[in-house]
Amino acid sequence: MTPAALATRLRVPSGPLFFPVTAFGADGSLDVDVFRAHVRDGIEAGAAAVFACCGTGEFHALTPEEFQDCVAAAVEEAAGRVPVVAGAGYGTALAVRYARLAEEAGADGLLAMPPYLVVAGQEGLIRHYTELAAATSLDVIVYQRDNAVFTPETVVALARAEGVIGFKDGLGDMDLMQRTVSAVRREVPGDFLYFNGLPTAELTGPAYRGIGVTLYSSAVFCFAPDIALAFHRAFNSGTPEGDATVNRLIDGFYRPFVELRAEGRGYAVSLVKAGVRIGGLDVGTVRPPLHEPADEHIKRLAELVEQGRALLREGV
Repeated sequence: MTPAALATRLRVPSGPLFFPVTAFGADGSLDVDVFRAHVRDGIEAGAAAVFACCGTGEFHALTPEEFQDCVAAAVEEAAGRVPVVAGAGYGTALAVRYARLAEEAGADGLLAMPPYLVVAGQEGLIRHYTELAAATSLDVIVYQRDNAVFTPETVVALARAEGVIGFKDGLGDMDLMQRTVSAVRREVPGDFLYFNGLPTAELTGPAYRGIGVTLYSSAVFCFAPDIALAFHRAFNSGTPEGDATVNRLIDGFYRPFVELRAEGRGYAVSLVKAGVRIGGLDVGTVRPPLHEPADEHIKRLAELVEQGRALLREGV
């Protein structure tokens, strides 16, 4: 897939952007067959792209060999129907290694996650991401979160770098994001992509849309694709009826889900994985240092999913 083709397909997606969980067996080892089924189910449900081995996919817990196996499996299941973007992270040398493994596995692009541990200055961040982008032929989406926070000027520099096609925001500072979008629009005219990358991005979708950011990652799509698809269609409809559906789902499902997610550290991953299990696919538990949600929280999640589906029926 050419850079222009990838950017075009991500800019105008026909469905949610799917961030699959990574499946582990009862002994904690990678279960590629179940991972394949999860990816296949998501694509058949209407995903517009697969972001394999990223935050929701526990990139931090995978060995390089497991990472490459998962990316290759996602590429094979996608079979060219949708693009596959793989995670890449840690220090520059390791990030480059993961990028090359993703390229060998057939990925179409990279989501570049924050460098490990260090809180780097802007000059170091520019060097890190430009070296990563130069290491392969894959296009790179830079992920702002945690210890990787960028000034608008730095994002302008990255937008000018060969191979960097987009910027995903997991910080949630709307003032900074507005200034970033404005700076890049003025200094680097073109089709630079922006993504809302907060843990449950649908909740803040309307706010991000106000500054021109309509692409978002959907963790809910992992375990309740019908709810995520209904929200996505309504969000992109541009109609009063669509806005009413968005508000109904935010009030009755997404806000309570975010409040439940906030009750445990790491729930942005472990609660999603529990949701996939509730749906009938045994993807196993999370690996340390993450931990499983409390039984009461899993029960509440199951109730919330049913509540969300009831809201969909009300809107028919």
